[in-house]
Amino acid sequence: MSGHTLPDLPYAYDALEPYISRQIMELHHKKHHQTYVNALNAAEQAYAKASTPKERIALQSALKFNGGGHINHSLFWKNLAGSKSEGKGNGGVLPEGPLKQAITEAFGSLDNLKKEFNTTTAGIQGSGWGWLGLNPTTKRLEISTTSNQDPLLTLVPIIGVDIWEHAFYLQYLNVKVDYLNAIWNVINFEEAEKRFTEALSGSKL
Repeated sequence: MSGHTLPDLPYAYDALEPYISRQIMELHHKKHHQTYVNALNAAEQAYAKASTPKERIALQSALKFNGGGHINHSLFWKNLAGSKSEGKGNGGVLPEGPLKQAITEAFGSLDNLKKEFNTTTAGIQGSGWGWLGLNPTTKRLEISTTSNQDPLLTLVPIIGVDIWEHAFYLQYLNVKVDYLNAIWNVINFEEAEKRFTEALSGSKL
């Protein structure tokens, strides 16, 4: 079995400035995400060698934490783009189309989604993730949170926001709300719409 590798960022480390600093992006990608990848590979190798159920059970938390960290961050990088307002890309712009319609149906407007998402996500105790996901049964968008590095399993992830301190502290200190307000300027809604249409067509998680 081939090991997991750190995916390249689809943009330069400073592409998300001024909303997310180059320093944060370099540390977050090269150090934090790389650590999850390394630890996941180590846990999977240990699991493959484990000969008893007890040994396998002992590795479950490492697989869940580091596997979730790798899955979540791989999604997070793609979910961001240089800000349109800064002339760096299409970040922050929700184009007309099926995702915009679904957001309007579920939340009334993009502004309402942002408010509800930020309030819910800011309420996470400790570390975790805020999510906009598609309910595969109702085909409606919902806001959800997961703790630590748990991946989103109940909904199909459309947009994920890392609310671990390593994602924002160097720039926003302990003011999560400022980070949450800023990140909408670099959300890649084109990527989100691609995930949304794939999820509607029944693609797996």
